Amino acid sequence: MAFWNRRRSIDAMNAPHDGPALKKTLGWPHLIALGVGAIVGTGIYTLIGVGAAKAGPAVMLAFVIAGLVCVFAALAYAELAAMMPASGSAYTYSYVALGELLAWVIGWSLILEYSLVVSAVAVGWSGYFSGFLESVGLGLPVWLTTGPFGSETPGLVNLPAVAIVGVVAGMLMLGTRESATVNAVLVAVKVLALAAFVAIAAPHFDPANLQPFMPFGFGKSLDAEGVEVGVMAAAAIIFFAFYGFDAVSTAAEETKNPGRDLTIGIVGSMVVCIIIYLAVAAAAVGAMPFTEFAASPEPLAHIARTLGSDTAATVIAGAAIVALPTVLLAFMYGQSRVFFVMARDGMLPRKLARVSEKRGSPVLMTGVTAILMAIIAGLFSLGELAALANAGTLAAFVAVGASLIVLRIQQPKRERVFRAPLWPVVGLGAILGCLYLFVSLPVSTQVNFLTWNAAGLVLYLVFARRNTRLAKGEEAEA
Repeated sequence: MAFWNRRRSIDAMNAPHDGPALKKTLGWPHLIALGVGAIVGTGIYTLIGVGAAKAGPAVMLAFVIAGLVCVFAALAYAELAAMMPASGSAYTYSYVALGELLAWVIGWSLILEYSLVVSAVAVGWSGYFSGFLESVGLGLPVWLTTGPFGSETPGLVNLPAVAIVGVVAGMLMLGTRESATVNAVLVAVKVLALAAFVAIAAPHFDPANLQPFMPFGFGKSLDAEGVEVGVMAAAAIIFFAFYGFDAVSTAAEETKNPGRDLTIGIVGSMVVCIIIYLAVAAAAVGAMPFTEFAASPEPLAHIARTLGSDTAATVIAGAAIVALPTVLLAFMYGQSRVFFVMARDGMLPRKLARVSEKRGSPVLMTGVTAILMAIIAGLFSLGELAALANAGTLAAFVAVGASLIVLRIQQPKRERVFRAPLWPVVGLGAILGCLYLFVSLPVSTQVNFLTWNAAGLVLYLVFARRNTRLAKGEEAEA
């Protein structure tokens, strides 16, 4: 078979192998906490302001559109993850269904996604941390809280963003179960803070703040300053707020009962987060005109403060400071596991697939990815990072939708612990929805994404295609 179409066998992949192995320490409560921890974060705490600036009150509709696309993708992930409990997520599914070359593209896109998500969330966390310090009279100078690229007030380095990446990496190096337990506690803090915001903002709901509901139209267009606006432009950015459930699938090899627990973790975390997001978005845009909070780096705290609840604003900002690192933890976890599996498959140098005997986790890869993410977070702004991260995720979700359809057609009788309902609709919904969102991204983001993958293809042709387990005959092709 041609190298670009080499495919892994599901049976061979699920069979015990002689490579490095991860410890099975997680149950479904850990996975739901991991999913909610990954999904609920910068998107609702910070990007709701960015989305409102593009869509006005119709940011609520943008949340619905992005959430619907993610529901399709989540159902596809749930079926494939339960059928192939390997830590590579969309990369692994693509390797089985779509062939080695496309698997590389998706793995390379996941590396982009996870790296930039962690960096973007670190920048968002820095905004809340800086605002919190200012509220208690300990503000940092601007040149230490903003990077030199993409900011209206460029500085030298975003020091808080770099620091929080280092702290979370240290937590992950302690071990998977230990970090998952801490994550569950922080997720509870985060959800309670959002509930408090809704309780404060909801009594101030004024229908007049929703008019005009769609001031910039539905489709993507340019405003007077050349900025892309509209509901779909907002949805393409807000999409960042919903994904994270894919990080749950990277925990497959560390889950005690993957067939059951992965499905509960992926679908359960999505349902919980959709409810939370719609409640918070409605409370935010109903409490005050969107123009008054759209530009704030900490919009929820800003709304609470403007409504006269200074104490609540401080609590919300403090909760974001404590709890946003759960997003960092989930995506840094996912990044290291995708790297790990790609290295174990020979796509990347196999020495990177080392597992600590004491901790049962890939400590080396966690350290390498943390350094990369810290550099990005220290230098770039939130908006640029979120948009480019979305491009990588959209590519992965398209591949998962396609993999679902291909495997349902090619292997209809294979046992499936969870079967996505109306699978043609789910698969096509994920594919077409994500393609539409990709087209709605800024053109510069699309170009940067294609440039990233062009560089990745060169690396594949020079190194990976000759060194994979399939290329060396270490594993039989499907």
